[in-house]
Amino acid sequence: MKLLTAAAIAALACAMPLAAEDAAPVAAAPAAGEWRTFATEAYRGKRDSVSFVDAEHGWYGTGAGDLFATTDGGATWQKIASRPGTFIRAVGFVDRQNGFIGNIGTDYYPGVIDDTPLYRTRDGGVTWEAIDTGDATIKGVCAIDILPVKRIYQGELRPRTIIHAAGRVGGPTGILRSVDGGDTWSVIDMGAHAGMILDVKFFDENTGLVFAATNADPVQAEGLVLRTEDGGQTWKEVYRSGRAYELIWKASFPEGGDTGYATVQSYDPERATQLVIRSDDRGRTWREIEIAQDKAARQFGIGFVDSERGFVGTAAGGFATIDGGTTWERAPIARAANKFQTVSTDKGVRVYAIGTEVQAIDLPAPPKG
Repeated sequence: MKLLTAAAIAALACAMPLAAEDAAPVAAAPAAGEWRTFATEAYRGKRDSVSFVDAEHGWYGTGAGDLFATTDGGATWQKIASRPGTFIRAVGFVDRQNGFIGNIGTDYYPGVIDDTPLYRTRDGGVTWEAIDTGDATIKGVCAIDILPVKRIYQGELRPRTIIHAAGRVGGPTGILRSVDGGDTWSVIDMGAHAGMILDVKFFDENTGLVFAATNADPVQAEGLVLRTEDGGQTWKEVYRSGRAYELIWKASFPEGGDTGYATVQSYDPERATQLVIRSDDRGRTWREIEIAQDKAARQFGIGFVDSERGFVGTAAGGFATIDGGTTWERAPIARAANKFQTVSTDKGVRVYAIGTEVQAIDLPAPPKG
């Protein structure tokens, strides 16, 4: 078996360089039930994260430190901020004004000089303020989870926002946590539990999952999922792949359901089997599902509309299922789609995808009941 170095694997995960003929943005006429590609500023690599607060207002960032916004559902994008030396790895907005921007941090990707892991914006992304956690912090952020909840306060049901920002690829690992909408923060050191953290998902203030790898060295890493029921004070291992060269990259739990999925990203040069994992009990247990036999289809993002309909982005393009992962078909999703997000529309739902391109598809709403 030919071994890849840790540096080579890191470069593959990040760069995804485009051929010159692929660099120009592509536009396609909207069509119901078909993926369309938006015209965006050319970027030689994959964009990592997109965040929409409704079907019209969204944001994405790049590894060059540029933040873009749309007010028309992705039809047009405007660069609203630029911070060279920052690698925008994750974006999470609460509403049209308030959001959070995660930076990968220094000492991993070339050219990144910003060591602030998380920023907050109160004006739709135009200006950013560093999140201050005092002496304790984390090295970098790969994922942001925004969870709106309601709490009883003096006889009234009041809204509350819980935020987790976790990272990172290549380690070290940790989570920034706020249970009051970002006003105050705590730091959870995850070094004893995982070598990398690539995604995070909380169902309520106490119950959550991290999607990770056992080791910071990808050659030794096994895919890992951890679960907490006490707000991150303690963690239980609920899935381990048992194979080297693997990470659990991204996850998707459709709103209101117990079923979720996550991608198993493999860097084994001899492995053709592509797997996702599925849980039907909010992450307590997991089972593996095969997508395809294709060495080139290294997985990135995953997005499910409901328990049955979902998409996976890979280095060789996209895959789709309509039967909960029993069968998969190739889908016209651009290479290295790293993040999917589903939002409601007047006619159903829209799924946004971001990677080497920014795309969307309109679908019927999930069945009720």
